[in-house]
Amino acid sequence: MDYSASNTQLWNSILQLSIIAGSLLIAHFLRRGIKFIRKSLLPSAVLAGFILLILKAVGVLKLDASYMEWLTYHGIAIGFIAMSLKVPDRTGSEKGSLVGLKSGAVIVGSYMVQGITGLVITLILAKTVLPDLFPASGILLPMGYGQGPGQANNIGSSFEALGFAGGRSFGLAIAAAGYLCACIVGVIFVNLIVKSGKFSKAEGGKVRVEEVSVTTFQSDDEIPVSESIDRFSIQIALVFIVYAFTYLLTKGICAGLGAAAPGVLKTVESLLWGFNFIIGSAVAILIRVILAKLRKGKIISAQYQNNYLLSRISGVAFDLMIAAGIASIDFGDLSGLWLPFVLMVVAGAVVTLIHLRYVCKKVYKDYYYEGLMSMYGMMTGTISSGVLLLRELDPDMKTPAANNLVLGSSFGILLGAPLLVLVSLASRSYTMALVTLGLLVVYYIVMIVIVNIKGKKNKN
Repeated sequence: MDYSASNTQLWNSILQLSIIAGSLLIAHFLRRGIKFIRKSLLPSAVLAGFILLILKAVGVLKLDASYMEWLTYHGIAIGFIAMSLKVPDRTGSEKGSLVGLKSGAVIVGSYMVQGITGLVITLILAKTVLPDLFPASGILLPMGYGQGPGQANNIGSSFEALGFAGGRSFGLAIAAAGYLCACIVGVIFVNLIVKSGKFSKAEGGKVRVEEVSVTTFQSDDEIPVSESIDRFSIQIALVFIVYAFTYLLTKGICAGLGAAAPGVLKTVESLLWGFNFIIGSAVAILIRVILAKLRKGKIISAQYQNNYLLSRISGVAFDLMIAAGIASIDFGDLSGLWLPFVLMVVAGAVVTLIHLRYVCKKVYKDYYYEGLMSMYGMMTGTISSGVLLLRELDPDMKTPAANNLVLGSSFGILLGAPLLVLVSLASRSYTMALVTLGLLVVYYIVMIVIVNIKGKKNKN
């Protein structure tokens, strides 16, 4: 085998990964050293993505677009699988208040209102000034804002296969705009809250240090640290075994549909693979339940998952995914799409805030502002931007708002499953996109009903 530099297949992935790693370090140093950047609350991974995007645009760096797409696609699945394998921690949850279910409804309701907004814009434009516009492109707004660059990449790519030229870059550009929205609109709103006198603003940039003790790293009944195989290797093995099962399950579903209903397979195959992170999360939860049952039945004697290490795996996967996703945007693909792009990102920022101001008053009565800003950060960026905005109002995390982001995301995966069908339906034709718009409205009403379910009063 040729190990020299001429073997580009051997070295390409390492070099591309090294470029992303370098950008993450540079972004980290800039964020810590420059007060303006630190106060902007822009996550380091997002800043790294923008650094790579600028260097690519001016011709300083040559990035492998295929590798960036590969990393974005697999990063979201690996991150969600690692999160789903974690042993649930009920500490700090609000018992009896249905807050997990309601938080899931808040999240999915945000998807619905973003999807409604996006589709209204693109359906109108497709019938007026942009007759060649892909009518279903509006549904990329919740993919980019609500679910981030991984899902925007996946669904945008599937739309490209259906005839939407530039769909992938369009979705990724929306996701990138979402991060800016979380940082700009979110920070402005936080400052307005602080100036209202309801809160004392935390010192910018001072983040609570995560304490890693023996009890954090090793819970009771876990496999010992000093073992013949490293504990981190066990976590990596669990994640990739689940991902392999995800691949086999998705392949099996597609094979079954191909035999029973080839027409249906043609419609949903790309979306099934695009939503692989949902299937992966479901498989991971099933594996987690099986392991818990085996422990309870004394078939296995120790807990194999370590929540701290699984969090680190998901963190790495999401950081790489975010940086690679933003870096892979091709602004040339947005030619002719700037009008719907600008309208969607501006309208999305506004309607998401209006929606969340209503539902958060219903669900988070005792910590409304903390719940509102954490959800707004997550529903325009990621869970990390939600936590960053929350820390400006609740630096010591005394409210359950941060926990609700995680708990709500679990319920959101279940409640948001119909999005798979709706995205598939919208992509078929203008008429089907119009039908999808009506279904989004109906499902949004269902989410509002869940939000208004009477439960025990939330406790701060």
